[in-house]
Amino acid sequence: MPILYPLRFEPIFRRYLWGGRKLATVLNKPIGPESCAESWEIVDRPNDQSRVSIGPLAGKTLGEIVRDHGEALLGRHHPQTQFPLLLKFLDCEKTLSVQVHPSDEQAARLTPPDHGKTEAWIVVSAESDTLIYAGLKRGFDRGALERELNRGTCDLCLHRFEPSRGDCIFLQAGTVHALGAGLLMLEIQQNSDATLRIFDWNRLGPDGKSRPLHIAQALEVIDFSRGPVSRQTPQPTDRPHITRLVECDKFVLDRWEFMEPVRIGGDNRFHIIAVLHGAADILCDPEQQTLTLGDTILLPADHPRCFFIPDGPSTLVDIYLP
Repeated sequence: MPILYPLRFEPIFRRYLWGGRKLATVLNKPIGPESCAESWEIVDRPNDQSRVSIGPLAGKTLGEIVRDHGEALLGRHHPQTQFPLLLKFLDCEKTLSVQVHPSDEQAARLTPPDHGKTEAWIVVSAESDTLIYAGLKRGFDRGALERELNRGTCDLCLHRFEPSRGDCIFLQAGTVHALGAGLLMLEIQQNSDATLRIFDWNRLGPDGKSRPLHIAQALEVIDFSRGPVSRQTPQPTDRPHITRLVECDKFVLDRWEFMEPVRIGGDNRFHIIAVLHGAADILCDPEQQTLTLGDTILLPADHPRCFFIPDGPSTLVDIYLP
């Protein structure tokens, strides 16, 4: 019998000035009466640890599982000192600040050092006229960006588009970006908290002060050669119900759309599963509770392939290491 089993975790909630109520009203997260910006679903950070919610390992942190059962969890990608990815949902009631994340090499020079942060977003829902800002417009170099930052008009530099539900946006480290008001997003990223804020729309925080900016550091990590970033074009795979949304050296992101039972895993690597539409039951699930929109589960590497049995047409994302 495998040591591990399909793992569910207690979410960690983060409250920022731009959060709303959709984590509760759409994703059924127990955020309480206040607004909430983020639900960290799977995380292994020094000060933030996912805890198993059900089964023999209930109460154990993800970091403890990596330490004590690393080979069973990570399979071919063992050993690692931390779980390599971080999954979260974001409720963007207000527009987020304009940010950039460093690469692994750049983040290693920060104080304290961290991993780089390449990430991908999937639009869970989008209100009309909302925007995603991703990359600089063509022709905007470092000098042009610095000029507009000094004028308080950084937004003139940013490529933007109106997203639709299901869109996937891939952001390599070094890409300037921001999420607009009215978006509910799923984000998968490297295990990093290295964020450099360069523009906050000239607004004030709850204390009446501007939030800190990191312009000098950000200018050193922005990749000015990258240009505009748009939605990903799904690529077909050898299985008709699976399309490839992202494939990079940090993670692979597949979308599964199915109406009949499917099997996932059993390939000696972990799989992070998140439901985007519909519902599915999992055999060997100790909670024996149907996965619905907003639910996530981690399939360990040493576990046999799991049957997912849908309740009608369903969509999920499958995230794993290359």
